[in-house]
Amino acid sequence: MAKRRPSDINLLIGIDKPTGCTSHDIVARVRRAVGERRVGHAGTLDPLASGVMVVGIGQATRLLGMATLDAKSYLAQIDFGYETTTDDAEGERTRTARVPAALHDETYARTVLSAMVGEHDQVPPAYSAISVDGVRSYARARRGEAVELEARRITVRSAYLISITADDDAVSWTVSCTVSKGTYIRALARDLGRAVESAAHLGALRRTSSGAVGIGSCIDIEELDRDTARAHALDPVALLGLCPVVFDAASLPDVLCGKRLSLSSSLTACEVSAGARIGVIISGELRAIGALRDGRIAPSDVFPQGIEGVRL
Repeated sequence: MAKRRPSDINLLIGIDKPTGCTSHDIVARVRRAVGERRVGHAGTLDPLASGVMVVGIGQATRLLGMATLDAKSYLAQIDFGYETTTDDAEGERTRTARVPAALHDETYARTVLSAMVGEHDQVPPAYSAISVDGVRSYARARRGEAVELEARRITVRSAYLISITADDDAVSWTVSCTVSKGTYIRALARDLGRAVESAAHLGALRRTSSGAVGIGSCIDIEELDRDTARAHALDPVALLGLCPVVFDAASLPDVLCGKRLSLSSSLTACEVSAGARIGVIISGELRAIGALRDGRIAPSDVFPQGIEGVRL
């Protein structure tokens, strides 16, 4: 087996995913655009959805599992009148219900959405990537198997009405919401329909932020190349909430060997507290992540190729 060559581009970027493609498609397109096989993403988006996808390239793929992307914000179009197998517009109709006149009223809509804010137990959609006995839930659903998923605790942090549109008996709400990691907006739409004694599904979805990464920081996949990626690289220190400590280039051999580093030898340091996650910065790149142990920085993750995008 050929040994993997070192990555010569190592960074995090935000991609503005278009509708009609999968998250896996985006990874494949990033690989081709930057000429690097080692690419991954944090936070899957369904083909129907567009918006913020955080992508790691090279060594930065190791950061994806560490990134605190808990809160995510969306613009969601919720269509009332029927439910579907997938809880969005791509599925087949499973239940039709009347659309109460109250759904046309903005005051009523705001009251209903306000009641959604808080912690809830949410049953994920049957067509989801959750594993059931080692098999993806969507694979079982596609085979016609009955899928029963356990409810998960989620948090709706905010939910605001943007607009109501109506066409004959069809009513749609456009909603801005911020939710915790693991929340399915498709399931929120389904449950909202039931809460108002009707039926609903997700008509369209756009993710506007993922953690600290907003849509304004994202790149159009059609414009992506190495230069564009580097020009729009996300700051890994800010994204991971690290305390940056800067060392000179002479410290690099010790860092790469995983040796503990003395704070007194650093060029600059933030106010480091016990237990804080520290980012070791050398020549403007993230070279290690560690914590303070007995007055010295103990690296827990070392990056043979530096991760770009650091802004101090």
